[in-house]
Amino acid sequence: MAFSADVLKLDTKREVERITAALRKQVGQVLRRRGAVIALSGGIDSSVVAGLCARAFGPTKCQGLLMPERDSSESTLALSRSVAESFGIPFVLEDISTTLDAIGCYRRRDEAIEQVVPDYGPGYKSKIVLPGARAGADYNVYSIVVERPDGTIEKHRLPLEPYLQIVAATNFKQRVRKTLEYYWADKLHYVCTGTPNRLEYDQGFFVKNGDGAADVKPIAHLYKTQVYAMAAELGVPEAVRSRPPTTDTYSLAQGQDEFYFALPYAEMDLCLYGKNNGVPPAEVAKAAKLTTEQVEWVYGDIDKKRATTRYLHERPLLVEKPLEV
Repeated sequence: MAFSADVLKLDTKREVERITAALRKQVGQVLRRRGAVIALSGGIDSSVVAGLCARAFGPTKCQGLLMPERDSSESTLALSRSVAESFGIPFVLEDISTTLDAIGCYRRRDEAIEQVVPDYGPGYKSKIVLPGARAGADYNVYSIVVERPDGTIEKHRLPLEPYLQIVAATNFKQRVRKTLEYYWADKLHYVCTGTPNRLEYDQGFFVKNGDGAADVKPIAHLYKTQVYAMAAELGVPEAVRSRPPTTDTYSLAQGQDEFYFALPYAEMDLCLYGKNNGVPPAEVAKAAKLTTEQVEWVYGDIDKKRATTRYLHERPLLVEKPLEV
């Protein structure tokens, strides 16, 4: 049979039952906790995890956290709230802007941008982007996109040092959120959930000790396409299911594919599945409506991301492991 998107089809009813059974065992028997904390971003992944936890433990044994900040999309808060209300999950609002300001998140980020755009300041917006597979670039090098107060948009290649500082500064956002998640998990004797899908988990699209930290990661085995299918099965609000995947991290709207992944998720899923299962690039190209050269480029990019982000999955390294632990 010809390779097609059908390889990602999922028996969603059965998968919901399988994951919720695993969650009940992991949380109740292995970790010995009473429920789960879910950081609700208004995105598809956290919404599916919320739905699964509500099924596994009951809504009253779940705690939703809404944690917007200065750069969050205007729709984030309303979408996050709609997910909690849809599943009957209690939630609290923790605006993290003041904490991020105090720790220097915005200042440190802006200082790095000023190295490339010297007059960058109040009223400006920005994001960082990659060229991706369709650009056919030899090197996947980040650029900074800046919108001036008058609406003018410009793009500059981003040197290594300011790039690293921008990423380091924005990573405060994920780490502050995770600190609050563990506060609520400790307070309620719950587990802290992680929400990466397979694309994100495989390609290292998470912050170490930020959104990468969790006690359980219920959807890390599911391709993004399958997460959307699960969302329909669980009854995630349509406004969330129709929202394009976004990082919701930078002040300019930023799709996940322009920030990190080589392609939009539907094509990226097929490429990752093909890579994982030894499917020749030419066959994947037909199914994904890409060229063979583009799929070969993506296969190479998958290998590079796996190599450079492997440390994100590592536990702290010990000189000698105590035998008693």
